[in-house]
Amino acid sequence: MGKMPGWRKFVVCAGGVLVACAGSIDGAPDELISPGDDNHASTIESSAPDASLEVAPVLVLNDGRQVQTAPPSAPAATSFQPGFHQALRTSHSVGATTTFRMKVPVARAGSRLRVTFRSGDGSMTLVRASVAHAGASGELVSAPVPLTFDGGDGFTVAARTRKTSDAVSFPVSFRDELAITFEARGALASSTISAFPGSSSRAGSYAMSTGALGGAVFDHAIGVATVDVEGPTGRAFVAIGDSITEGYIDTKNDTRNAWPALVETALGVPVVNAGVSGQGFYDALMQLDGEVLGLQGVTDCVVLLGTNDLGDKDSVALLQSRMTTMLGRLAPFCRTWVSTLLPKEKSNYAPYEAVKTQRLAFNAWVRDGGAGTDVIDLEAVTRQPADVHLFLDGLEVDGIHPSQEGHRVMADEVSRVLREQGGL
Repeated sequence: MGKMPGWRKFVVCAGGVLVACAGSIDGAPDELISPGDDNHASTIESSAPDASLEVAPVLVLNDGRQVQTAPPSAPAATSFQPGFHQALRTSHSVGATTTFRMKVPVARAGSRLRVTFRSGDGSMTLVRASVAHAGASGELVSAPVPLTFDGGDGFTVAARTRKTSDAVSFPVSFRDELAITFEARGALASSTISAFPGSSSRAGSYAMSTGALGGAVFDHAIGVATVDVEGPTGRAFVAIGDSITEGYIDTKNDTRNAWPALVETALGVPVVNAGVSGQGFYDALMQLDGEVLGLQGVTDCVVLLGTNDLGDKDSVALLQSRMTTMLGRLAPFCRTWVSTLLPKEKSNYAPYEAVKTQRLAFNAWVRDGGAGTDVIDLEAVTRQPADVHLFLDGLEVDGIHPSQEGHRVMADEVSRVLREQGGL
């Protein structure tokens, strides 16, 4: 017999021919060659392969009956999204360096975080800050991790300015309690109501202290506007409203009992709070850039606003116009969900008969799609069947604000709608 011809390096497989990579010319790309192409055949002929030749990657037969390399697993997309937020509308000033320790819940799991601070109605100097896991009695249950700002320990900013820390490695789980401790002086932005039990302040510098801070109770949100957590990218909501959303029930409150936090717990997604007691649409629109549109990674906005606008002349037209303006500004930023206004059993300022008429007209406009198709009808689950202006028994504290049970009922309805219509 004559000399055996050289090997043609191709693998015969189901329904076709695949040229083996091992015979490629160094530096040239692998090519799929037609067996009848003589111009290419000469470049892939050689002697039988040496036994030491490196083996090609394992091939698997997929459902399409094509031989392919096993695809790598794609890592989950990650990003920074808010796990905590508070609209800080008022201002609190301290002349000498004072340490504040805010105890806040964070509604995202992830491996890194960053904290955004906000100044009040004057300049603010932050000297040093840290983050740790919070204990039940004001102490820390993990070592404090220093925060830095553009590589430095602190910063000085002008009035009404947000400043975000550098990202820091700090693993957190959903609804962990964080202690954010910082030394500052000057004007610090603050919340309107007390809603952060377990928070405190003390004169002096204690940002790295691991024990209970001591000092005085300071349960307003102060300085800390937002905590962003880097984790798997998902849905993230912001609630826009007034005292009903901020969580006012009495002189002492807990943001964890407000309806946004209850929805957050029920759905397992962030529902951060941009409610501000006393505000109406005009204030909300004026502050929208700093309190809502400045957030990163928000996908949905829930708007429950307008109670404080009722009673003035032409209020219905103004409510509709300002709601339309707000939704137009939010449209590029988030999917919007609009709630009807809750019952209102009295009015502290405007004529009550005008308040009743205007509230019913605005709610009818919302239900009819005037504010869009994503409607959450919170009036329907909080009103008495026989009187649309009265709360169900036990759901209010003063004829205007929901009780803790009222917040639970509201949260149940918001959660139901978001599950059924929002894909959660």
